[in-house]
Amino acid sequence: MSELRSVVEALRAEALAGLPDAQLEDDFAELQLACQRLDAERLRRLAEVERRAIHRRDGHLSCAAWLVRRFRMGWGAAREQVRLARALDHMPSARRALDEGEVSMSGVGVLARARAVDPQRFDEVEPLLAEAAVRHSVAELERVAAYWRQHVEADAAAGAGDDPVSARRSLHASVTLDGMVRVDGDLDPIAGETLLTALGAVLDAEARSRTSDDARSPAQRRADALGEICRQWLDRSDRPEVAGERPHLTLTVDVGDLTASTPGAELDRTGAIRARLAEMVTCDASVTRVVLSGGSQPLDVGRRTPVVPPAIRRAVIVRDRHCRFPGCDRPQAWCDAHHVAHWANGGTTSVANLLLLCRRHHRAVHESGGFTLVMMGRQPVFRRPDGSILDDRGPPEHAVAR
Repeated sequence: MSELRSVVEALRAEALAGLPDAQLEDDFAELQLACQRLDAERLRRLAEVERRAIHRRDGHLSCAAWLVRRFRMGWGAAREQVRLARALDHMPSARRALDEGEVSMSGVGVLARARAVDPQRFDEVEPLLAEAAVRHSVAELERVAAYWRQHVEADAAAGAGDDPVSARRSLHASVTLDGMVRVDGDLDPIAGETLLTALGAVLDAEARSRTSDDARSPAQRRADALGEICRQWLDRSDRPEVAGERPHLTLTVDVGDLTASTPGAELDRTGAIRARLAEMVTCDASVTRVVLSGGSQPLDVGRRTPVVPPAIRRAVIVRDRHCRFPGCDRPQAWCDAHHVAHWANGGTTSVANLLLLCRRHHRAVHESGGFTLVMMGRQPVFRRPDGSILDDRGPPEHAVAR
């Protein structure tokens, strides 16, 4: 191991700027192969760690928990590593192909997921599937593995009442160290089709919007669409109550800190959030006053009160009809009532100080160094980060609610 560390240190000390292109490309190819071999060897040792139950020495209930605690992995990554280690122990052909650089770790992952369907039948055809992994791209290998799974599952379903495909459904959602939420899972065909249809509906509606400056990647658009679907579900009035309340996001923040650059604002599940996001969330929310003593002991809890009362919100909807950001026509159901001058800074909750903004543009005007918004009379004026004015295509003057 000391020799390995010495080689890595020598590589790190090498200046790359002077290397010829051909040598840099060759070096990368060699490192890629070496990394794959190291990964295979690391997983071989991980399988042995689990076999010996070394993780139990420190009280860990699983090998994945040991990886999370000892090596600071995320739960999803730790579980995947353990699954790969177990599978590679029974895939000699795939391991040889990995060692020779003929198949990637991504391809091995496809085979490992296929093996989980029926390990015994997979082991019978493992050399053939490993050969397919060598010949095909990862995307094509996914299709080969899918056909093999369907064949196996069809045989299993012939003599059983349960649907083996549906039995594999799962969904994991966990908070990462930086406050993001990692989502990973497998949906059965019906639930999967439902999700894809719902995402497609949101994305199609956005595509028909007049906005043409969308710089988001397809993956970012899908993530935003999923958030919009969940947001609209929570906003419905017929949601079942949980502990006496409709499901909702809870943000805890000191009211005096809202005007600070770094308020101590926290969401219940994902933890601390940035000042601008806290300001955006509190723009259009319900507020519960909690008075604390010096020792953070609650002294008084007020009633939940909407920041924007329903009557005022309705007036804003009648006036604006859709998002008022120039060029955007996302419907009012997708919009927040934005305080032009935030109420924490003394702004009033009145029609004159409120504007409908879709969630994406609401975030844009709250971001530091982003777009700015002021009211000139009854008309909003949006400015780009460089200070230039965006033309507003809002409702005509006579349609403005008073």
